[in-house]
Amino acid sequence: MLRVFVEICRYPLGMTGGQIQDEDISASSQWSESTAARFGRLDFDNGDGDGAWCPDIMSELDGVKEYLQVDLRTLHFITLVGTQGRHADGMGNEFAQRYMIKYSRDGSNWVGWHDRKGRQVIEGNRNAYDVVLKDLEPPIIARFVRFMPVTDHSMIVCMRVELYGCEWLDGLVSYSIPDGHQMIYRGLDVYFNDSVYDGASGLGQLTDGTWGLDDFLHSPIYSMSPGYDYVGWSNKSFPKGYVEMIFEFDHVRNFTSMKVHCNNMFSRGVRMFRQATCYFRSGPDWEADPVTLRPTVDRVSQIARFVTVPLGDRTASLIKCRFHFSDLWMLFSEVAFQSGSAVYNTSLTPRDDPTHKVDDSNTRILIGCLVAIIAILLTIIVIILWRQVWQKMLEKASRRMLDDELTAHLAIQTQAFSLNHSSLSSEGGSTSNSTYERIFPLCADYQEPSRLIRKLPEFAQSTEHLGSCTSSRALAVGASDSAPHYAEADIISLQESSDSSTYSITAVNMNLFAGTDSSMKEFPRHKLTFKEKLGEGQFGEVHLCEAEGMQDFLDEVLSIEGNNESPLLVAVKTLREDANKNARNDFLKEIRIMSRLRDPNIVRLLAVCVDTDPLCMITEYMENGDLNQFLCILRLKEITLFFFSVYSTLSYSKLIEMAVQIASGMKYLSSLNFVHRDLATRNCLVGKNYTIKIADFGMSRNLYRGDYYRIQGRAILPIRWMSWESILLGKFTMASDVWAFGVTLWEILTLCKEQPYSHLSDEQVIENTGEFFRDQGKQVYLPKPPCCPERVYTDLMLSCWRRNAKQRPSFQEMHTQLMESLV
Repeated sequence: MLRVFVEICRYPLGMTGGQIQDEDISASSQWSESTAARFGRLDFDNGDGDGAWCPDIMSELDGVKEYLQVDLRTLHFITLVGTQGRHADGMGNEFAQRYMIKYSRDGSNWVGWHDRKGRQVIEGNRNAYDVVLKDLEPPIIARFVRFMPVTDHSMIVCMRVELYGCEWLDGLVSYSIPDGHQMIYRGLDVYFNDSVYDGASGLGQLTDGTWGLDDFLHSPIYSMSPGYDYVGWSNKSFPKGYVEMIFEFDHVRNFTSMKVHCNNMFSRGVRMFRQATCYFRSGPDWEADPVTLRPTVDRVSQIARFVTVPLGDRTASLIKCRFHFSDLWMLFSEVAFQSGSAVYNTSLTPRDDPTHKVDDSNTRILIGCLVAIIAILLTIIVIILWRQVWQKMLEKASRRMLDDELTAHLAIQTQAFSLNHSSLSSEGGSTSNSTYERIFPLCADYQEPSRLIRKLPEFAQSTEHLGSCTSSRALAVGASDSAPHYAEADIISLQESSDSSTYSITAVNMNLFAGTDSSMKEFPRHKLTFKEKLGEGQFGEVHLCEAEGMQDFLDEVLSIEGNNESPLLVAVKTLREDANKNARNDFLKEIRIMSRLRDPNIVRLLAVCVDTDPLCMITEYMENGDLNQFLCILRLKEITLFFFSVYSTLSYSKLIEMAVQIASGMKYLSSLNFVHRDLATRNCLVGKNYTIKIADFGMSRNLYRGDYYRIQGRAILPIRWMSWESILLGKFTMASDVWAFGVTLWEILTLCKEQPYSHLSDEQVIENTGEFFRDQGKQVYLPKPPCCPERVYTDLMLSCWRRNAKQRPSFQEMHTQLMESLV
């Protein structure tokens, strides 16, 4: 059994992708045949906003709730829901402003969901086109889910929905435990009740995927009361000296072990259990021979921990366990079982044939085979997740993207200007939404700081001391009111455009690349076979395709071993035929620039289709997705291996090898005087054998919306990766990319467990940049990752974050230093 982790278990369950069939979607009523339940799929209509479930609310009777119901066929752990309205290209304006959720595991007993503070109503949509995602805290375990719009009947309600989570592999459908007790600790009331228990025979905090901290007075969940994460009991209330719990499962299973997360803060009278005794039942009576474990008492460490209780491959559908006290209090926060389906020769599940019996020897053989099959299937699942999770997680949750979101982030405008300082200062410039920007270090500073410095009045009075080189191109962080809701590299500006909501450095003359062969082969578009849409925006889409005969378009470096006739998976970026002229020009310019980038750690452009519309560019497809999600999956694997007492396979040297590749790619870009401006693990892609390539497909994903800070509703900045001078001065150089590399290295060595400066709000991050400017020793640095050697942290990471940009190392130096650390 793979344990569910809330932070990873966020896959779309099939409303959008079609895995959930029409017959599994039902509703209490419908406005018309065209608004039936089957149309309630998020993004079902591929973009025009038509098609949704609309209840017949005008005929609703008092006390009767309208609902859209989804049957997932099996139990699932659901962590997130998404909703959307119906706009029909401006012809409709129906959506649900608020809604509630009910769920059921058997289709008969329904439970109303509420958050950890008891609130049942969920805030929904504010318009008909945006997708609104809501985390379910706590998550739910259910097969059936109902969305119930809350309305005052003043407007027609329509909904399109998606569920996110993963299959519930425990098989646990309910548990029964005694009510938790209240502890009074130094005048503080601490309640250890199961506050999210969902029924007389249900599930709750012991299966919510959240483990309590070492100190039970604190909670990993923000603003919750002391003791919230634990269910606990006092020895004084149990004369027999033990707490009895009963666990019910969906069918007879073969149980290998049970893991119980216990608190062990003995300085406050809390210890893990002294003994666990478990009884098993598959028929009408409990079996006589229990399993017993007496764990070693830990009188030294007060760290909370999982205690494994071996269950000896016993088969049962009910387990009763008695946990004996070893101190005044006993606190549990999570219980999980490792099991598989079983064949049992005396008591039958509802699917068993009553005429078919198997003897004990055959039972053992079958159980062994089933366990082996389950192990193989789990291995296959992990491999599939590594390959596909990046393209399955929330990629299709965003509808309202900017015109240039899927056009060239590598685009450089064709307006020419000379390389002397006078022409750079005098020309008017067009703008680009490029992430890679080519710069020339004629002038390192810019006179006018951004609006962010208004938060630091003393800074505005001191900018004249930061440099003597000036430029007429002042930073203007701001945009029109039409700025998009999502942006991945709407990062900075040196001059405001009159016809765009983004800002960028004036373009470099394309003749600067005249020494490089710019020809790019035309690929026969009929040889592209569509597999899946990876992302989309207002003027472009990115598809996963199979390309036949692509070997003829690959040079020796990219040549793929094996059968030359085998189709090759590629990413195809297309420009929609209705794109405006500027978007079309940017698309062609991106092709021209990308065709000249030649480095093993930079994603390569393979071919184009530009003879007819739609325009297409074909790039390498990195099958393991972006590095951020790849590391999250590795972390899940590491936690899972630790959970089952298997030795870790992920090494520090492997992580450094990833960083070496990123440094190598950035060394190449810096040699061309290119500045990336958005270097982070989310913008690095992972191929076979841990190959890392720097890229920017321009796919603005809701998954990373929290990594960008919107200034006064306008410009969008990845401030947690930006140097202080980039935020305050709008100064982007190779040295600012070095700063971002230090943050990226920190992400890698922490396996992307949390966002940089996660303990600081966005406003506090900006204030921290002011401390770097003032340089009074009050600035806050990212902490040293646990696996990071002191020398790497001090000599490399901290050097990337030096206040003086000239004192930061070059990518050449960092690449050499990282290579030496591997020796």
